[in-house]
Amino acid sequence: MPVVDVDGLTFTYASGTAPAVRDLCFSIDRGEIFGFLGPNGAGKSTTQKLLIGLLRGYLGTVSILGRDLADCEADYYERIGVSFELPNHYLRLTGLENLSYFRALYRGETRQPEALLEMVGLGDDGERLVAEYSKGMKTRLGVARALLNDPQLIFLDEPTVGLDPVSRRRIRDLIREMKEVGRTVFLTTHDMTVADELCDRVAFIVNGEIQVVQSPHDLKLAHGARTVVMEYDLDGRPGRREFPLDGLGADADFLSLLREAAVHTLHSQETTLEDVFLRVTGHGLR
Repeated sequence: MPVVDVDGLTFTYASGTAPAVRDLCFSIDRGEIFGFLGPNGAGKSTTQKLLIGLLRGYLGTVSILGRDLADCEADYYERIGVSFELPNHYLRLTGLENLSYFRALYRGETRQPEALLEMVGLGDDGERLVAEYSKGMKTRLGVARALLNDPQLIFLDEPTVGLDPVSRRRIRDLIREMKEVGRTVFLTTHDMTVADELCDRVAFIVNGEIQVVQSPHDLKLAHGARTVVMEYDLDGRPGRREFPLDGLGADADFLSLLREAAVHTLHSQETTLEDVFLRVTGHGLR
């Protein structure tokens, strides 16, 4: 049974005339990192808000952790964790006090706030007021808060926005660790590099509609050029040749250059996930 199973999900805001999301269909398996990718305003955050119960009045069916979302009550939040793109912390409390407060709201067992602060790289900043935190520090505190109840399903909305390279790597590694212990991650982002590195599958959403659901690897294979480019020096002259990938091992010119030339680079022409997104949807990410 999928951890998340969505069929025909449609939602229109009271102030709107057209659906913000329309006829969404996808499922997420246990232990999967599922990327929900699209430009700003595509419907990513609306979908997350629907799945965590902040928005009601949708059409279609949604099953999460084996239960119909429409029937879920307060105990639902004992089993999920959420990190929002715009963190909503208590600024006049310290990082440690924030986690301690939210920890007290759970009925079940929770993780130690000090350990979570260490996990997100805030071990030395737990006694500082959150008002003194940078944007990236607040984002990391939000990720730590999402893990307080050791949830089975974690919703992460742009978890690497505003982070320096070291912190980005720390959060990416933490997400991989969650997968390794069987947790399921719903990752909302427009950062294709993060999605490519982490996600088992991705859904492309534009204008409230899903265009494709597939693994990043398969998408890049399907849309990349099946060629190899060689840069080399031959008899003191630089050169660059492109060869078909199919039948490469029997290509006489390619094999001759390998033997006779000084090869500097040899690259297959795989595309990027961002390029695939543009080709599939016809839209950029911003």
